[in-house]
Amino acid sequence: MENGSSKTLVMEGVLGANDALAQANRAQFDHTGTYVINMMSSPGAGKTTLLERTLEALDGEVRMGILEGDIATTLDADRLERFGVPIVQVNTDPGFGGECHLDANMVRYGLPSLPLHDIDILVIENVGNLVCPAEFRVGENSRVMVFSVTEGEDKPLKYPLMFRSVDLVLINKKDLLPHLDVDLPRLYQNLEAVHPGVERILMSARTGEGVEEWLSWLKMHRADAPPAFHPSGHHHH
Repeated sequence: MENGSSKTLVMEGVLGANDALAQANRAQFDHTGTYVINMMSSPGAGKTTLLERTLEALDGEVRMGILEGDIATTLDADRLERFGVPIVQVNTDPGFGGECHLDANMVRYGLPSLPLHDIDILVIENVGNLVCPAEFRVGENSRVMVFSVTEGEDKPLKYPLMFRSVDLVLINKKDLLPHLDVDLPRLYQNLEAVHPGVERILMSARTGEGVEEWLSWLKMHRADAPPAFHPSGHHHH
């Protein structure tokens, strides 16, 4: 029995330390007026394609930045590089069991490489995983999940913590629905069961359908964020 309880204490300690760092990150984001999204999903749900669409659409309108969490490769970061937005990659360390998520410390480690004062919206592209990232806050304002219809309607029931921890579910790859046996109403029912009232947008990052809706969600939430702190007393937007 002792074994189980000491394990719980260790986990609580890890999460407690993480939350303290997450708050420090958040204070920094608030200070620079940067709105931060923790974007999570399974591998292959379409996060990077969605980010490409987002960066294309908001170019010149909103100053974006990306913090890319990846286990070993820089493939996603390379795909996003062409947009010329500030991007930093944090490789999670497989040696410390951290390969399945970004934590507040890893994010903190990447921040000095980002010009936060010049970033209106920072998207943290988390490691593709439906378990671990749900546990770790990183200082974000919002949590968004990209969910592909190919993953099936039972996933909210299998990973309730993840679905419960997000503010928005982007249901991606709508264009594939005709080819799948996915029961969309059942998916909505399961979502509602684990997270009543959660916002959701049905979309396709590939065809662009529903992307407008996502962008207006983004802009609306960005507008709710605290303005940057300027000691000199004048704000710039």
